[in-house]
Parts: sequence; structure tokens; C-alpha cells
Amino acid sequence: MEFDEDDSVVLHDKHSEYDGETGTITQVVETMFGDATYTVSFEDGQEVGISADQLEAADDEADESDEE
Repeated sequence: MEFDEDDSVVLHDKHSEYDGETGTITQVVETMFGDATYTVSFEDGQEVGISADQLEAADDEADESDEE
């Protein structure tokens, strides 16, 4: 799956301190092989060079219920 800037995503990387957290894509970089890597910003930091297979689209309904 491909993502765009400003998409909300959940990171799945057991080696990251942000594993399981929801963040926002702030940058998309295309590699020389035609793949994309992503920079994802979280509330207290960011992860750089994340591949699409480590990301999952965030559930918009969960975001709305958090705001209530």
C-alpha cells in the first residue's frame, strides 16, 4: 500500500520506540528502485526511512472518538 503526506498511520516495528503508535506521514521519498520510504512524525519524535510494509492506515474512527 502506498501512503501520502499527511496520512495517519500506525507503525509496526518491534525495534522502534514508537511501535504500535499512530503518527502522521510528513515526507515521502522515492528510492532509486521505485519504492517509497516515509518519515513519520509522532507526538514526541519521528522515525525516518520507514517502508510501506511497516505501516498500516490508522482507523479514522479511533481518532474521532479520542477527540470526544
